[in-house]
Amino acid sequence: MAIAVDIVVGVFFLAMGVYALAAPAALISPFGIRLEQAEARYEVRAVYGGFGLAMAAMLAVAATNDGALRTGIMVTIGVALGGMAFGRIASAVLDDRTAFYPNWFYCIVETVGAVALVSTA
Repeated sequence: MAIAVDIVVGVFFLAMGVYALAAPAALISPFGIRLEQAEARYEVRAVYGGFGLAMAAMLAVAATNDGALRTGIMVTIGVALGGMAFGRIASAVLDDRTAFYPNWFYCIVETVGAVALVSTA
Protein backbone atom coordinates (compact mmCIF):
# COMPACT_ATOMS: atom_id res chain seq x y z
CA MET A 1 0.00 0.00 0.00
CA ALA A 2 2.75 2.45 0.95
CA ILE A 3 4.59 1.99 -2.35
CA ALA A 4 1.33 2.56 -4.22
CA VAL A 5 0.91 5.87 -2.37
CA ASP A 6 4.49 6.85 -3.33
CA ILE A 7 3.79 6.04 -6.95
CA VAL A 8 0.39 7.75 -7.21
CA VAL A 9 1.51 10.98 -5.53
CA GLY A 10 4.79 10.84 -7.45
CA VAL A 11 2.96 10.58 -10.77
CA PHE A 12 0.88 13.66 -9.89
CA PHE A 13 4.05 15.62 -9.11
CA LEU A 14 5.74 14.32 -12.26
CA ALA A 15 2.77 15.34 -14.42
CA MET A 16 2.62 18.78 -12.82
CA GLY A 17 6.35 19.27 -13.29
CA VAL A 18 6.43 18.24 -16.93
CA TYR A 19 3.32 20.28 -17.75
CA ALA A 20 4.73 23.37 -16.01
CA LEU A 21 8.01 23.12 -17.90
CA ALA A 22 6.31 22.58 -21.26
CA ALA A 23 3.35 24.96 -20.95
CA PRO A 24 3.56 27.24 -17.90
CA ALA A 25 0.80 29.60 -19.06
CA ALA A 26 -1.62 26.73 -19.65
CA LEU A 27 -0.87 25.21 -16.24
CA ILE A 28 -1.63 28.40 -14.35
CA SER A 29 -4.52 29.71 -16.48
CA PRO A 30 -7.32 28.02 -14.44
CA PHE A 31 -6.32 30.35 -11.59
CA GLY A 32 -6.89 33.45 -13.70
CA ILE A 33 -3.19 34.27 -13.90
CA ARG A 34 -1.69 35.40 -17.18
CA LEU A 35 2.00 34.89 -17.82
CA GLU A 36 2.85 37.70 -20.17
CA GLN A 37 6.43 38.28 -19.06
CA ALA A 38 9.38 35.93 -19.27
CA GLU A 39 10.03 36.40 -15.54
CA ALA A 40 6.57 35.03 -14.76
CA ARG A 41 7.15 31.96 -16.93
CA TYR A 42 10.51 31.42 -15.22
CA GLU A 43 8.75 31.46 -11.84
CA VAL A 44 6.09 28.92 -12.84
CA ARG A 45 8.69 26.65 -14.44
CA ALA A 46 10.82 26.85 -11.28
CA VAL A 47 8.13 26.51 -8.62
CA TYR A 48 5.71 24.14 -10.36
CA GLY A 49 8.08 22.50 -12.83
CA GLY A 50 11.34 22.08 -10.97
CA PHE A 51 9.67 21.51 -7.61
CA GLY A 52 7.26 18.97 -9.09
CA LEU A 53 10.07 16.99 -10.71
CA ALA A 54 12.13 17.10 -7.51
CA MET A 55 9.21 15.80 -5.44
CA ALA A 56 8.55 13.04 -7.98
CA ALA A 57 12.22 12.03 -7.85
CA MET A 58 12.22 11.94 -4.06
CA LEU A 59 9.04 9.84 -4.02
CA ALA A 60 10.76 7.43 -6.41
CA VAL A 61 13.62 7.22 -3.91
CA ALA A 62 11.11 6.60 -1.11
CA ALA A 63 9.43 3.83 -3.11
CA THR A 64 12.74 2.01 -3.47
CA ASN A 65 13.96 2.39 0.13
CA ASP A 66 12.95 1.32 3.60
CA GLY A 67 13.62 2.83 6.96
CA ALA A 68 14.41 6.35 8.06
CA LEU A 69 15.14 7.74 4.59
CA ARG A 70 11.75 6.66 3.27
CA THR A 71 9.96 7.89 6.37
CA GLY A 72 11.69 11.28 6.20
CA ILE A 73 10.79 11.75 2.54
CA MET A 74 7.17 10.74 3.05
CA VAL A 75 6.65 12.97 6.09
CA THR A 76 8.41 15.95 4.51
CA ILE A 77 6.43 15.82 1.27
CA GLY A 78 3.22 15.09 3.15
CA VAL A 79 3.72 18.12 5.39
CA ALA A 80 4.52 20.27 2.33
CA LEU A 81 1.24 19.21 0.72
CA GLY A 82 -0.57 19.91 3.98
CA GLY A 83 0.95 23.39 4.01
CA MET A 84 -0.35 24.00 0.50
CA ALA A 85 -3.86 22.94 1.54
CA PHE A 86 -3.62 25.16 4.62
CA GLY A 87 -2.75 28.14 2.41
CA ARG A 88 -5.89 27.54 0.37
CA ILE A 89 -7.99 27.34 3.54
CA ALA A 90 -6.41 30.57 4.80
CA SER A 91 -7.39 32.22 1.51
CA ALA A 92 -10.95 30.99 1.99
CA VAL A 93 -11.03 32.87 5.30
CA LEU A 94 -9.21 36.00 4.07
CA ASP A 95 -10.39 36.34 0.46
CA ASP A 96 -13.54 36.22 -1.60
CA ARG A 97 -15.29 32.91 -2.21
CA THR A 98 -14.29 30.95 -5.28
CA ALA A 99 -15.74 28.19 -7.40
CA PHE A 100 -14.96 24.58 -6.54
CA TYR A 101 -12.45 24.28 -9.37
CA PRO A 102 -9.55 24.93 -9.24
CA ASN A 103 -8.97 26.03 -5.64
CA TRP A 104 -11.11 23.58 -3.66
CA PHE A 105 -10.38 20.72 -6.03
CA TYR A 106 -6.64 21.13 -5.43
CA CYS A 107 -7.19 21.63 -1.71
CA ILE A 108 -8.81 18.20 -1.59
CA VAL A 109 -6.06 16.63 -3.73
CA GLU A 110 -3.37 18.15 -1.48
CA THR A 111 -5.13 17.08 1.71
CA VAL A 112 -5.64 13.52 0.51
CA GLY A 113 -2.02 13.34 -0.65
CA ALA A 114 -0.76 14.72 2.66
CA VAL A 115 -2.78 12.28 4.74
CA ALA A 116 -1.85 9.33 2.53
CA LEU A 117 1.88 10.11 2.64
CA VAL A 118 2.10 10.78 6.37
CA SER A 119 -0.10 7.82 7.33
CA THR A 120 1.95 5.37 5.26
CA ALA A 121 5.35 6.79 6.28
